[in-house]
Amino acid sequence: MSLTRSQQLQTRLIAATASPLIAGLCRTITWKVEGDHYYHEAVRSGRPPIMAFWHGRILSGTWVFRHRGIVVMASANFDGQWISRIIERFGFGSAAGSTSRGGVRALLELKRQIERGRPVAFTLDGPRGPARVAQPGAVWLAGATGSPILPFHAETTRCWTMRSWDSTQVPKPFSTVALTIHQPIFVAGTEPHRQEEGQRALIQALDRAEAGARDAITAIR
Repeated sequence: MSLTRSQQLQTRLIAATASPLIAGLCRTITWKVEGDHYYHEAVRSGRPPIMAFWHGRILSGTWVFRHRGIVVMASANFDGQWISRIIERFGFGSAAGSTSRGGVRALLELKRQIERGRPVAFTLDGPRGPARVAQPGAVWLAGATGSPILPFHAETTRCWTMRSWDSTQVPKPFSTVALTIHQPIFVAGTEPHRQEEGQRALIQALDRAEAGARDAITAIR
């Protein structure tokens, strides 16, 4: 799906307006990141990681993993493209596609990016949900490349929760955000039973990452 010229202009204006506001907000926040060494270990090993998270935590993920050259699958529709333009301003790349449109093409592009040594990222339930239902792309990519999946989750002491399908969490100024990265998950291949095993492991890891982030916030409070 191609955007009209008017829509393309709107995506640029949204990104130009929102990016400095996001950066200003995030600089007021205290960030507590657990498990970042898993990311660096994966990069050093020559197996760039596949970052995996729920769509509702995209703001925290954008800030914590900024300027690392991570390539993100972004929907080709209007909403996906203004989000893509924002994250590009924070040092991310993008591959157009989603579970509903252009997904195979985008997955193959992410596979090529991994082979070139670049980490990639998935909003597992994007772009339209259902919320917190993991789509199979990240597990397939891990099985096809040998790269580990690094699931992560973020929680905050104070936030606004948007009235959107994914209940996007926006931390309030001067709050604290705890982001927990789970240990790597490896998928042994693309055979159906390997993919099913990988999907179960991914869901369990996301639950553990969420529990870790919530525990960290509870300890702060």
